[in-house]
Amino acid sequence: MSTPPEIPGAKHLHSGKVRDLYELESGELLMVASDRQSAFDWVLETPIPDKGKVLTAMSLWWFEVLDVPNHILSTDVPAEVAGRAVICEKLAMFPVECVARGYLSGTGLLDYNATGSVCGIPLKPGLVEGSRLDEAIFTPASKAEFGEHDENVSYDAVVAAVGAETAAALRDSTLDIYDRAHAMAADRGIILADTKFEFGARADGTIVLADEVLTPDSSRFWPAGQWEPGKPQPSLDKQIIRDWLQFESGWDRTSGEAPPPLSDEVVERTREAYIDAYEQLTGRTFTA
Repeated sequence: MSTPPEIPGAKHLHSGKVRDLYELESGELLMVASDRQSAFDWVLETPIPDKGKVLTAMSLWWFEVLDVPNHILSTDVPAEVAGRAVICEKLAMFPVECVARGYLSGTGLLDYNATGSVCGIPLKPGLVEGSRLDEAIFTPASKAEFGEHDENVSYDAVVAAVGAETAAALRDSTLDIYDRAHAMAADRGIILADTKFEFGARADGTIVLADEVLTPDSSRFWPAGQWEPGKPQPSLDKQIIRDWLQFESGWDRTSGEAPPPLSDEVVERTREAYIDAYEQLTGRTFTA
């Protein structure tokens, strides 16, 4: 499922890179995870079969075990989107991607190599691809409009956007959830290198974890037994697709042209990686 389905009794409100949002007649929201795949701020032509079901199942498991306020109201969803959707409450979403990094990779590595810091946080010299940080850091990003780029920002920028008290609460919640999830993943043989969260506020001001959480789309998952700093790490996430696009497909990321269709082999490897991450973390068997 890659295009927004027609759902009786539901009004389509918005489509993001992966998720479609509807309003139900009750006034509650229906959030549907499609099989669309994004990379480098492009929605790719080729979907990943069953991806939306994996993301939904994994998010629900994390919401359950983390035991933090979240936006889920029900999993009793219309048949058209069974297994890939949740009913959730309306929130005032904060305009920031709340990123926690415990290891150096991705844009964090690029920032560090250029400045010795990540989002203005100085790090010790000599770190390399895959290095574990002494402690996890909060490295927020601006929340871009569809088709635009998320950009790393400083903590001061978050304070300016949401106020000092809320910024501190978002930072502290992000790092607390990351630390707990990192420990749980480590017990299951997976390194949670980094992840991003989205939070919203209820009318009474309660800060609530929303959207997806700790999935292969929003996180870097590395097999712990294969971790070796100084080189790119094997992954159980969409890094498979990023690497293929950059190094094997012939696509020029700077060209302004859309990425090519994914090969069948990359599609299957990605699907298998997502399912492997789900099954290893949850101890459950994925059923499509």
